Formats: sequence, structure tokens, C-alpha cells
Amino acid sequence: MTIFASRMRNVISIFYLWLLPVSGILIQGCSGNAPVQIGISKASENYIRWLKRADTTVRTVDLYALPIDSAMNILKKCSALLLTGGEDVYPGWYGKENDTSRCTEMNRHRDSLDMALISVALERKMPVIAICRGHQILNVYLGGTLIIDIPSDIPSPIMHQCDDYLHCVHPVILQPGSMLASLTQCDSAFVTTNHHQAVEKLSPLLTANALSKDRTIEGFEWKRPWNKSFLLGVQWHPERMEKNNPLSGTIADEFIKQAKKFSENK
Repeated sequence: MTIFASRMRNVISIFYLWLLPVSGILIQGCSGNAPVQIGISKASENYIRWLKRADTTVRTVDLYALPIDSAMNILKKCSALLLTGGEDVYPGWYGKENDTSRCTEMNRHRDSLDMALISVALERKMPVIAICRGHQILNVYLGGTLIIDIPSDIPSPIMHQCDDYLHCVHPVILQPGSMLASLTQCDSAFVTTNHHQAVEKLSPLLTANALSKDRTIEGFEWKRPWNKSFLLGVQWHPERMEKNNPLSGTIADEFIKQAKKFSENK
């Protein structure tokens, strides 16, 4: 790389630190004096709309378009992290590198980005919600493993993935005494689902808070939450569900509440 090219790359990185693409517009990076701002590992209109249903003033920053070091620096100025759905996590992260043939699309860059963002969020005790792929990679980061392919590994009458993914639903059962059950004040509900992988071995730092009827882990939280930040992983897609579903709207409301608390205390 020439000296000129190296300098231009630095200039571009600095530019992106201040002008970030969010839903087709450019906004300033996170600021402690601004309304609560949430870093999103890879944004889409569904996720942004879901957060804004809870609070119309919330700002979001799509971290996917940035170099990893820049994304980490931006996240440090935010008040929460949302890990979103997407491609399969590369099996080498959890000791199954010889079993990639049963994976679908993978994104090694996104794996590295998500891992880096998780490290920043947990170090800073930042509120975290992890959805679908986000739920899976957060478990892997904390020492857990994944089922490579549910249909072939654990045949089940439960349809976790359908061709018409927008109308693919099944019930989940919340675990009594869990933070999630206390928050939502329900013991079961129907959720929108679209995944062929799932948590296999749960991290020893986590505990399951929701299961499907075939015992697939559908949600988790800290096993010992004392002196830790708000953390919730869900396998379903709350951003595709109605706000009045307690496993959607209530979760978004609490996430924004926790982000505001973090912002006030940082």
C-alpha cells in the first residue's frame, strides 16, 4: 500500500466515524448529550422500526458499514448494542470447522465484527439484546456451541423455518422465575421464527429462559445477573411481531429503558 493510499484510508475511516449511514440518511455519531443511541450490528428497517415503536426519539447507528476498529470506537459512544439476525456463524468459532457443508450462507467479516462488538459491550456493561443469529453468536462468544442444522440433527414436529418466513410461528414456553418471565408477565406466547441453527451447549454463564416444545433453547439471560448489565438473547424475531405481543413490544420497551439508564450513568 502506498503512503497516499494509507493516508486516504485513514481519512475515510475518520469520515465514517462522524457520518454514518442510517436508513438511507447520514447522522452524526453517538453523543452523550443526544437522545439515547443504539449501535446495531447490521441494521434493517424492521429493527429500526421496532426500536422506534418503543421510543420515537431513539437514534440508531448501523455498525456493519464500518471498519471493525471504527465500529468499536463508535459503539463506545452509544448506550446499547442490538445484535441482529443474518447468516450462519462459521462453525470454526465453536469447534466444528469440519462441518461447514451443512451451513448455508456465512459471513466471516460479520462474525469478526460481532465478536468485537460483543467484547466492547460486555466490557462496558452495556445493555445487549441479541436476536436470532445474534443470539447464537453471543452464546458462542461466551463459550457455547450451536446445532449445525436442526432438521437433520434433532428432527422435530416444530417448524423453526418455513418458506413463508413472515408467517412461520410456533409457541415458546417461558421458564418460571426467569427475568424474561418477570418482565413480560406471561408463561407462553407465539413467536415468529426463521432459523435452521440453534443453541446446542449453552454457555455456563447463561441460563435458558424460553424453550420450544421440542426443548430447543429459544431465549437466554445471565445465570448470575448480579453486577452485570441487562442481557437478553432470543431466537425469535420480535421486530417482525405486533407490539402488543409481550415477547416483542415489552422487550423493546425494557431495552430502551435500560439504554437510557446506561446513558445517564456513563
